[in-house]
Amino acid sequence: MIEHFNDLLSVARAQPLPQRLLFVFAGVELPDQASPEQRSAFDAGHGGALVPLMCVDKSPDELASFEALVGEATQFGHPWALVFSAALSGTRQQPPSSTDADLPLQAMVEAIKRGDIAAYLPFDRQGLPVQLNH
Repeated sequence: MIEHFNDLLSVARAQPLPQRLLFVFAGVELPDQASPEQRSAFDAGHGGALVPLMCVDKSPDELASFEALVGEATQFGHPWALVFSAALSGTRQQPPSSTDADLPLQAMVEAIKRGDIAAYLPFDRQGLPVQLNH
């Protein structure tokens, strides 16, 4: 059971096949056509539309902790609300490379834009898993 982002790292490292972790950092914005009720809910910290801001892939060994990931993300200066995660498996002979991750990472960005997020595990800024209503 994953109760914190660092559990994801432990699980990925323990897999029998080498893994590459995919991350999409997303912000939350209020759509231009939002109703007054939607605006009020957004102002109270609820609702909004997910907007992918940046993405990265890492092997589990390249990432020491959630704090390390947040530190790297901070360097880009985008205020993010959630980080979505997924994993890409390699083979016994070869771990997945960054090049192998390019298409799945772009597919992940597009899925988040569409709101199709069920396949991904989102974490908040404290590294806690988030359950989203979608």
